[in-house]
Amino acid sequence: MPEDWVRIFDTTLRDGEQSAGVNLNTAEKIQIAHQLAKLRVDIIEAGFPAASPGDMEAVSTIAREVRGPVIAGLARTRPADIEAAAEAVRHAEKPRIHTFIATSPIHMEHKLKMTPDQVLEEVRRAVTQARSFVDDVEFSAEDASRSEIDFLVKVYSLAIECGATTLNIPDTVGYAAPDEFGRFVKAILDGVKAPPEIIWSVHCHNDLGLAVANSLEAVRAGVRQVECTVNGLGERAGNASMEEIVMALRTRPDRYGVASRLETSRLYSTSKLVSRLTGVLVPPNKAIVGENAFAHEAGIHQHGILCNRATYEIMKPEDVGAPGTALVLGKHSGRHAFLKRLEALGFELDDDQKEKAFRLFKDLCDRKKTVSDGDIEALVVDEVLAVVPERRFELKEYSVQVAGRGRASASITLRDGTSEVTDAAAGNGPVDAAYSAIRRLVGISPELTSYRIQATSERSDAMGEAVITLRLGDLKAQGRGASTDVIEASIKAYVSAVNRLYALAAAKGEVLNGENAG
Repeated sequence: MPEDWVRIFDTTLRDGEQSAGVNLNTAEKIQIAHQLAKLRVDIIEAGFPAASPGDMEAVSTIAREVRGPVIAGLARTRPADIEAAAEAVRHAEKPRIHTFIATSPIHMEHKLKMTPDQVLEEVRRAVTQARSFVDDVEFSAEDASRSEIDFLVKVYSLAIECGATTLNIPDTVGYAAPDEFGRFVKAILDGVKAPPEIIWSVHCHNDLGLAVANSLEAVRAGVRQVECTVNGLGERAGNASMEEIVMALRTRPDRYGVASRLETSRLYSTSKLVSRLTGVLVPPNKAIVGENAFAHEAGIHQHGILCNRATYEIMKPEDVGAPGTALVLGKHSGRHAFLKRLEALGFELDDDQKEKAFRLFKDLCDRKKTVSDGDIEALVVDEVLAVVPERRFELKEYSVQVAGRGRASASITLRDGTSEVTDAAAGNGPVDAAYSAIRRLVGISPELTSYRIQATSERSDAMGEAVITLRLGDLKAQGRGASTDVIEASIKAYVSAVNRLYALAAAKGEVLNGENAG
């Protein structure tokens, strides 16, 4: 019989990446995977190998490089999907294939166009095939919460018969309510009567804001694996938030009677790393990891905290790794202090990357007195971890001039391989002018679908970090740039996004040129 703890199945790199506007490259996924391993999650769902060559590469690389957690690849019940997942995870220390098919009447009729008997046959074939590759097979009944219990009992019983070791009960569209979901899960467990070595799991979405509550109710009903994401990332309104589930189990043992085995002091740094790499901000009032989670402004609260922190805090900031004091870094800081700070921020860099990060840090110190954590994160993400595609534009020089009524002109010089090209354009403000000049230089005219710039700290000399999204046909790419000059940060972000568009096009065998403009 398995030990009694709640396994944390992290799907940030698969379901989390399906959040609108999120597009992680392999280098960024590896950073997150290493941090999840340090956090001691039990399973990392590294991606959907059959979805794209990029996903296959990312899952394969994580399987080779990350040790500790189980590494899972998602697959539909299609034979080619399962073969791709098997190939992607074959070098993992602990490989898993996670296969799924929908079981609700609405999905079977309108999406799959299959009868229940045909779905059962798919389950039989897929789980049997997956088990021929690995000993650890997870089966999910997509849209289980809107499926019929009697049919689910047949589906899960068959999956066990064919070799599945973990059975997942998803609330795919976030439809369930906690009390009914708890009863629903218990009815399935009682109906299947699985052997004690089988692990039951849940995967809840947050469409009604109930993903965490539903997951916790499932734990009370006997589930011992929860599928979740860092910061609650995911399709539509997202998934159950890992940090909220883990700390609820830890804080309320009287109610749940079982906990995870995570190193909770790494939750905060993991949240920050994922937010920075995905470009999705964490709301300040976000439970557990928000900037205000341990902040107290009301006088009554402050008085209580001064008397005894337990008056208004049900957990300690250090329990989740939230900062209590800040290590101030500046031009007199040494390499050791800087590298320790990188580690505390959740980065896993090789020697060359560390050297580049330290050099950029020292350059920044010459421009500002104090370097914040946000400054360091922006440098590492935007300069050190930036993937170099086959075609790479690099910003060499720029100048902008602003006339009256907001009209501006910009001159941009880019390096394209070994040559440098320069052009100028006018626009409605310096950023618009700079972007017009870049479009002339690169020969394509993508649509700017989002633009955001924020300070990396609250200081007046903070770096500005720009995050933009460009779309060209069916290609969509995010770019980031950081600088003490917000215009330069905006230009760097645009160049970064253009480079990613070229990389995405190359991966699809397409060539971008002036004919794509417009």
